[in-house]
Amino acid sequence: MSIQLDSLQNAHRILFNIPLSPVQGERFQPTGFPSLGAATYQTRKGESLLVESAQSMANRLEGVIWDAASQKPIGAAEGISYIRVERKGEFLTSSILESHRINSPYLLAGKIDNKTLFDEFKDALGGLAEGPINRRLLAQTLFEYDANALIHGVFLAAKQGKETLAGGRLRIARALSAFIEADGSKVAASGGVKNDHVNPQGDTGAGFGNVPFSRDEYTAQTITLYVNLDLDQIRGYGLDEKATHLLLVLALYKVRALLSGALRLRTSCDLEPQVSEITAVRPEGFSLPSLKDLKTELKASIAANKTALKQTTVKYEDELTKGKGEDEDAELQVGNSDEQ
Repeated sequence: MSIQLDSLQNAHRILFNIPLSPVQGERFQPTGFPSLGAATYQTRKGESLLVESAQSMANRLEGVIWDAASQKPIGAAEGISYIRVERKGEFLTSSILESHRINSPYLLAGKIDNKTLFDEFKDALGGLAEGPINRRLLAQTLFEYDANALIHGVFLAAKQGKETLAGGRLRIARALSAFIEADGSKVAASGGVKNDHVNPQGDTGAGFGNVPFSRDEYTAQTITLYVNLDLDQIRGYGLDEKATHLLLVLALYKVRALLSGALRLRTSCDLEPQVSEITAVRPEGFSLPSLKDLKTELKASIAANKTALKQTTVKYEDELTKGKGEDEDAELQVGNSDEQ
């Protein structure tokens, strides 16, 4: 083992409070919500602001192990269990990309030969249809198909016809959660003009003409990334030592990878840590290992669990229908949809 995690043996959770600042200047653009805009609220520190929600951060933490160019997990995570969806012979999506992970209809309605993934899970979890949920069986099954679900949570509530898996009772809360808050925040108002150099007085309703607009960004006294890794929950899955260690290393790798370059949240929100050494507030003094060491450990842990991890491919050949009101959702920001 290249990294030492002995100090975590008796710890219940790992809590990081990591100070951030804009890469350039003082302004930043927070997440926005439909019909609400920026989420501001009063705290004992004055006016505060939600820069990034827990839902969005879950998607970003999942994204750090995905290679968008090759449409598969990055080299350090090669061999991790996940479900790939193909349509007409081409990559469509995966359990790592879907906001609802395994509960996505593209996955559950997808087929392996002539059997849907829904039925595959129904067989694997057959003993859970009635009575108390066997949490160990659920965890073992999720580890086999998509280990990330045990870190980021999942709620298997989708229906096939009128049927749900175990009556919709199968859910795992997030073991790793994160969000970003700003304290002492103030609006930095600005604006601009969309110029039409051909016909400045054209019909703006049709997209022509000059269009002036206002813009609200923010400044803050402090910006903090809060990270919470629930060690008790991971141990409570009842998996063996090798699998438990993999989940812990995978979660720590994601946090370090996020801090090492994946904090450009939006065009006008590019953040970075203010400190080079990331130390936990609980357990006090625990230092987040380097990306290099975690990468090495992650590869070794995946190799040690090789026989328990599956890479599943399903075929989704249904039509991609357009839902009511889809156009109205066009302005929703990426990363704000999740179920946990």
